[in-house]
Amino acid sequence: MNPEQLQLRAIGGHRSGSERDFSIECVAVLERLAYSSSKTIGNSMIENGKCESNEHMTVLGIEGGGTRTSVLVVDETDAVLASQAGGPANFRLMTTRNVEDWLIGIREKLDVVPDRIGIGMAGVRSVRDHWVLREIVRRVWPNALCATSDDMLVALESAEWLEQCPAQVLTVSGTGSCSVGRHRHGDGVKVGGRGHILGDRASSCDIAQQALRAVVRDYDSRGDWPQLGSDILSFLQLNEPDELIDWSIEATKAELAGVAQVVFRAAESRQDPIANEVLDGAARLLCADTLKCAERIAEPDERVQILFNGAVFLKNPAFMQEVANRLLEARPGSIVTPLSRPGVHGAIALARAIPAGAESRPLPMSPEKQPRKPAAPSVDTVQAAIGWKPVSASPTEQRHPRSMNFSELPISDAIALMLDEDAKIPAKILEQSAFIEWTIRRVVRAFAEGGRLIYTGAGTSGRLGVLDASECPPTFRTPGDLVQGIIAGGRSALWSAVEGAEDDAAAGRRAVLFRSVTELDVVIGISASGHAPFTWGSLAEAKEHGAGTVLICCNPGYRDHPLPDCTIIPDTGPEILTGSTRLKSGTATKLILNMITTLAMTHSGKVLSNLMIDLNPSNAKLRDRAIRIVSEITGVEPLTAQRTLEDNGWVVRAACDQLRD
Repeated sequence: MNPEQLQLRAIGGHRSGSERDFSIECVAVLERLAYSSSKTIGNSMIENGKCESNEHMTVLGIEGGGTRTSVLVVDETDAVLASQAGGPANFRLMTTRNVEDWLIGIREKLDVVPDRIGIGMAGVRSVRDHWVLREIVRRVWPNALCATSDDMLVALESAEWLEQCPAQVLTVSGTGSCSVGRHRHGDGVKVGGRGHILGDRASSCDIAQQALRAVVRDYDSRGDWPQLGSDILSFLQLNEPDELIDWSIEATKAELAGVAQVVFRAAESRQDPIANEVLDGAARLLCADTLKCAERIAEPDERVQILFNGAVFLKNPAFMQEVANRLLEARPGSIVTPLSRPGVHGAIALARAIPAGAESRPLPMSPEKQPRKPAAPSVDTVQAAIGWKPVSASPTEQRHPRSMNFSELPISDAIALMLDEDAKIPAKILEQSAFIEWTIRRVVRAFAEGGRLIYTGAGTSGRLGVLDASECPPTFRTPGDLVQGIIAGGRSALWSAVEGAEDDAAAGRRAVLFRSVTELDVVIGISASGHAPFTWGSLAEAKEHGAGTVLICCNPGYRDHPLPDCTIIPDTGPEILTGSTRLKSGTATKLILNMITTLAMTHSGKVLSNLMIDLNPSNAKLRDRAIRIVSEITGVEPLTAQRTLEDNGWVVRAACDQLRD
């Protein structure tokens, strides 16, 4: 019997002394097409399509994982109409065009048109990910209802949930590794994952890396190349240990993962000591992650159904049994089994769970508990903020009567028009001086009490916040985390647009949550129109943690909004280029941010007269400026100023203090 066909069934019970009273049985895994209904959960999203009837239904399930893609098509009776298998599909490692081509390739091999589609895809995490994936699905299958999730959750959904177990945990170890759990009352949790650099503990990649390091350590300590090292060289068709250096630099993740099979073979065939030590560590890690997942999802006296999946388990029954033994010893009464059928069946179940005519909406439970759970009213607060004044009501979205013929204007006239409009900005900002002053004083207080200033925004607004934050360390020698910028979509959004990022309020919440915001901090949300859900999510989360909150926008409709502590709203009016808020709105925002940080730093002791007493002279131009500052403050010659700066590590304040003593 092929190892992939083996199922380990460990049924926990009572233990007597050192013996475990449970049975372990290897049986053939049979494909069961009948779907046993259970509550669809997780970071899943369903959307409205045009399919309304359940009488004649064609359901397409797709499981895209880090190693392979599985496709299954069934009808309303669960009869199989088609199936496919393909290569890996990870949303995080693919462009939108890659994903669309992947789905088109699946479509072209099908002889049927699906009415409902369930997709579980590795790397699908945020609301934006779901939104992008569903938009792509809509282009490929425009008339189908669609539900999306990640590959872990569809795998969990494929399992029959045992009645005696209020909680389930699925631990997967293949090329990557992860544990995900759920409870019948709706909570969910995820442990591990995050790729082979940050996580994927005890995955085939991790096992391979640990083995390679152990082999090299043994070689360095004893001077003899170990047998496991010889096995690995043979497997990789390498001749000498030093050739592993270049291989390790160039090897793909899949190539690295392949080395794990050498480790398992060495442990099984000759009880190789290095292989045994590596696998013992892997079993310990998988057990620890599974138990941690169980502890976070279930009470100590609740039974947990523990499921295994992935090649590390399914191709190595003895290793799987060892992990099961450890789990049952640590948590007696658990029921431990391998996943009985492929996760693609969970994708089918996900599609079947879509109500006819369903609206686009996320299902209620997220697969990852956050470090601190947001208070329930916050969702309503964010939704109220988003809908309080629609984006169409913002002056920034209106057409400017002076630029109706902008495309036909001579360039010289267009320059004059743009500058004339920009000249109106300072007066509009001056009208907000009381609110700007309040904000500056609040930031000064935050700095004095050990707090931080954090900007958050999307698109141009987010970039301006990041820009202002990045200028503070060189200008004022501040720590890099004193003034921070958060931009919707993350780092890549700094230089390119990230589709849908500003519409993700939940991502804004998470961004603030994971910056560990407290009541000591000030969070300033920036949104030209005042509409961006990402920004409102950030402000709502900051408010819940007691931080000071400020909104900067150019839409007077948000002036009296109850969520921020303060609003700074210069009414810059319509843009010369309709809706292009990088123009007047962006200029006004930049001027306001300049004032906030410059004056907050000035009133925090970072400026003497009009000189940057804490300048960080990190290049030749700034070193020359530092010399001039020291000369101005102390009255010494430039050469003396330079020597004193050099003696003090180019710290301007220290050099001035030394010369004035």
